[in-house]
Order: sequence, then C-alpha cells, then structure tokens
Amino acid sequence: MEKKHPLPPFNKETAIQKVQMAEDAWNSKDPVTVSKAYTIDTEWRNRDLFINGRQEVQEFLANKWKIELAYKLKKELWAFQDNRIAVRFEYEYHNKEGQWFRAYGNENWEFDNNGLMKKRYASINDIKINESDRKL
Repeated sequence: MEKKHPLPPFNKETAIQKVQMAEDAWNSKDPVTVSKAYTIDTEWRNRDLFINGRQEVQEFLANKWKIELAYKLKKELWAFQDNRIAVRFEYEYHNKEGQWFRAYGNENWEFDNNGLMKKRYASINDIKINESDRKL
C-alpha cells in the first residue's frame, strides 16, 4: 500500500506540513511528482473541469505548465479536521505573449487513511497584473 505521510487525522502541525509538501510538489512543475500525492482514482474539480484519476491529473498538469509559464505558487492552511484540509492560495505565471497573471483560490482536500488525497475541489480566479506587480 502506498502511504504519504503525514497521515490523517491531522493536527495543526501535520496539516501545515501537508500544505507545504503540496506547495513544494506543485512548484516542481513535475506532473508525475505531483500526482503521487493523490489516490489512483482521485477526483478533482478544477475551475470548470472534472478530472478523474492520476493519469488525467498528469495530463492536466502537463498541459497547465505548457501554458502557465514561470509558475510560482504559495499555499496557506485555512482549516483542517480529521482527514480534511482547506487551503487558500495564490500563484503567478505569464502566458506565451508575456502577459502576467495572479490567480487566487481555495481548495478543499479529502485524504484516505494512507495520506493520499482522494478529492480536490478548487475554485480559482485569475487577474492580469504587470510584471512589476509580481509578489512571488
């Protein structure tokens, strides 16, 4: 059985650790590395997309990072209970035309007993920014 420590139920320390691990993985921009934090049959809602399973996660992320260039993410623990964690986040990127964006959002995560994320629901909004307004 795959395990991804820390395991639920989460306390403040382990929830913060899980959030930092997710931030680090996503900032690697490696779809395979990121996907290993999720169950084989993970369920996602990402904006208006519904993504099911690790393979679809890998395909989604590979496409994302072909479009969202110089991607940099910061996540923050919002709440936790038992096997669930809520985060808020922001990330910045530019498109191939050089337009910079900052995205803001919230995610709700649910983990299995082995510490793998089985559900991820993300609400995200993007705003155009000037390169000089970057924070990350």
